Amino acid sequence: MTARGAVEVTAAGGAAPVYVACPDGPWDSVQDRFSSAGRVVVHTTWGVWAPTALLDPQLRQMLGQDWPRYRQFPGTGQRLGFAASRYVMKYTVAAALEIPVQDIDFTFRPGGRPGVRGWDELALSLAHTDELLVVGVSRTGPIGVDVERADRSIPFDLMGEEMCTPDEAERLASLPAERQRAELLRLWTLKEAYTKALGYGLRHSFSRVGFEQDADGRTRLAAPAPDTDAWTFDTHRVQDRYLVSEAHRGPLPGRTAADPSLAAGASAVGDEGARDRG
Repeated sequence: MTARGAVEVTAAGGAAPVYVACPDGPWDSVQDRFSSAGRVVVHTTWGVWAPTALLDPQLRQMLGQDWPRYRQFPGTGQRLGFAASRYVMKYTVAAALEIPVQDIDFTFRPGGRPGVRGWDELALSLAHTDELLVVGVSRTGPIGVDVERADRSIPFDLMGEEMCTPDEAERLASLPAERQRAELLRLWTLKEAYTKALGYGLRHSFSRVGFEQDADGRTRLAAPAPDTDAWTFDTHRVQDRYLVSEAHRGPLPGRTAADPSLAAGASAVGDEGARDRG
């Protein structure tokens, strides 16, 4: 088990997501990770953040352009969950950039993906399920995150062809039932994270995206795929019951991280928040 309650799933993955208990932090690990790696993934529980949003007299100002959407939710629980997700994003970005949270102003790029005013190179991704919130922030290229309950069962006989490439389906068909379930769930979260990083979301067919492991056990895109060597993928178990996957594309040869074509949402066609899964 790694620090802050995260259990690493992949044999050769990167650093596990950072747990932040509440708005007061601690944020040192987030700042250190972002400073050294150029990106960070944070996980927390939305119920801890909801009171902060509910009791904040500056709630409307904090939500900014999201205020009308907040008001449209019919239930109090839905409103608080939405507000909490925005607070987690703002506090995470503020910690990563080491600026006051009040200075964070979200913008919305074509397709509705969030960005940060004045930081065009910054990429954001949000995912949630049950009470867990996950936020990814990157200044080194697009990032996507996804989360599912680790005990979720996805029927391979019904979903295999829709979710897997032929090579993946053949490999999974030979596995024992429990390993098959776990691997299918891992692939699901990886493909969600990857297509969100691309800005496609559910509009991209999962059966057209294949993954394999290299000689060192690292997850990589299966050929043929564009920019294979620029992508990194990680999957971790957090809080003992959730699976979190991250997809990140670093700068391509001849481009810098600030290249407009690498900015999150440059080709986005789906609103992560509208999908209510980040």
